[in-house]
Amino acid sequence: MLKAIVPSIIGLALAGSALASDVSYRKDIRPLWDAKCSACHGAKSPYLGEFLENTDQYKKMSKGPRMDTYADLIIFVGWPDTGAIMRRLDDGKNTKDGKPGNMYRYLGATDEERQKNFGVFKAWVGEEAWTHKRWDAKGDMPGVTKEELSKMKLKY
Repeated sequence: MLKAIVPSIIGLALAGSALASDVSYRKDIRPLWDAKCSACHGAKSPYLGEFLENTDQYKKMSKGPRMDTYADLIIFVGWPDTGAIMRRLDDGKNTKDGKPGNMYRYLGATDEERQKNFGVFKAWVGEEAWTHKRWDAKGDMPGVTKEELSKMKLKY
């Protein structure tokens, strides 16, 4: 019985990793972003610099920094706001306190939907690249390394 189960488990794992490598911005992230993120982070939102200069004003308007293109979204993954997407969308399983990021709740109406959509973002960034680290060290968190950045997938 075990001999029959093990190949099935291995097959499922390989299929999952193949699917993860096929996640792209155009096919998977953009439609998900349009459905879940565009209302607050769309074309009418400020770019990161303007948002940081007027954070309170934009938060009152329910506007976050603009992320409506691939290039704008990459700012919050790689640089200059390294790890921001990962910190904010994380489900809490990757944090010291076990709390999800402040944007995790917007990934879906149910925990099942949130987990599914979180998985898509995580696969797009790259399972091994999913980090909460910033470009520079902050507090007890070291800065991101070149090796960690090189693991990011971010397929267009």
